[in-house]
Amino acid sequence: MQDETKPSGTLVIQVLAMPKDTNANGDIFGGWLVSHMDMGAGIAARFEARCRVATVAIDSLVFLRPVAIGDVVACYASMIRIGRTSMRIHMEVWTASPADEVPKKSAEGIFTFVALDMSGRPQPVKRSTRIEDDQ
Repeated sequence: MQDETKPSGTLVIQVLAMPKDTNANGDIFGGWLVSHMDMGAGIAARFEARCRVATVAIDSLVFLRPVAIGDVVACYASMIRIGRTSMRIHMEVWTASPADEVPKKSAEGIFTFVALDMSGRPQPVKRSTRIEDDQ
C-alpha cells in the first residue's frame, strides 16, 4: 500500500479476463477476481512455507475499479507477516487493457494462510526466501 503508480510485491499470477468470467453487468465477476487473488496468495504462502497451505481468512478486500473483458489481470503478493504457523499476505491486482497507457490498481486485500502437515494439521512455517518481502 505504498506507491499507487506501480505494483508492490512479486508477480504471482497473470491472466487474461475472458467473456465467460463476466457478471450480469458485463464486467468481470468479483468472485473470479477473488479466486485469482487467493490462488496467488496461496502460491506465495506455499513457496514461503515449502509445504501444503490453506486459506484461513480474507482479512480485507477492496475492489477499486471494474475489470473489463480483455484486460490483462496481474496479481502481486507481498508477505506482511510470518507467524509460527501462519502467514499474512498483501495482494494487489493491477489491470491493463490495450487502450491503457499504464496499468491501474483494481483490487487489493490481505489473505491469511496456515502451513499444514500431511495430515492437515498446522505446522511451523519453514521460512523460505523464494518470494521477496517488499514491505
